[in-house]
Amino acid sequence: MGRSSFGDAIRYVLGQEPYLRRYLLDGRLEISNNRAERSIKPFVIGRKNFLFANTVRGAKASGVMYSLIETAKENKINPYDYLVWLMKQAPGLDLKNNPDKASLLLPEKFMKSALV
Repeated sequence: MGRSSFGDAIRYVLGQEPYLRRYLLDGRLEISNNRAERSIKPFVIGRKNFLFANTVRGAKASGVMYSLIETAKENKINPYDYLVWLMKQAPGLDLKNNPDKASLLLPEKFMKSALV
């Protein structure tokens, strides 16, 4: 294969063989990363907004909020309902001294409480 565009394409395809084999052998893998791309889109759109986080604390707070909202969306939970639930649950937990209690705030706990 010479140094042509077609030759470059063939070399690229041959270099992808191990990844294609992995995909074909593991049914859990998705052929596309569209789902991951869609989940980070709000961060890309909000990138300029991050410039207005004038302090490190402000940037951390924004990151936490984005993380909570995107976690709710990924778990098919209404973000507003999840945040309201978190604001009611979190104050009663001493997370600083008992960080393991953070598991009580996971989306699955919210979903179980919503069923009751």
